[in-house]
Amino acid sequence: MIHGHVTAWALALILFIVALILQSGGKTKGAKIVQMILRVLYLIIIATGVGLLFMLTKISVMYILKAVVGLWIIGLFEMILGRAMNKRRTSVFWIQFVIAWALVLYLGFVELPMSIFHVK
Repeated sequence: MIHGHVTAWALALILFIVALILQSGGKTKGAKIVQMILRVLYLIIIATGVGLLFMLTKISVMYILKAVVGLWIIGLFEMILGRAMNKRRTSVFWIQFVIAWALVLYLGFVELPMSIFHVK
């Protein structure tokens, strides 16, 4: 289940970048299609994340924090794509995105024991 969750996040990040490139290139129809596929991936990400939480015997605050930050990133994906489509400023959202992405990677791969890289 962990590999499915990480794979879905990786695909979502790739499709997010593709959607941004298509939007900036003026290909709005292609960007809309990619954005719809991205929204399906959000559902897969949330489902696998909830599945991972239910696999735990004790859910700590750090897992809840990681889930909230993950949902924050999904919201930022949508906000950045929506504002970019309307040609509005996205700089505040990009700053939030970098902070949230760094936090979720730290929690997911370093801090929490379900990680494949956990060393504690």
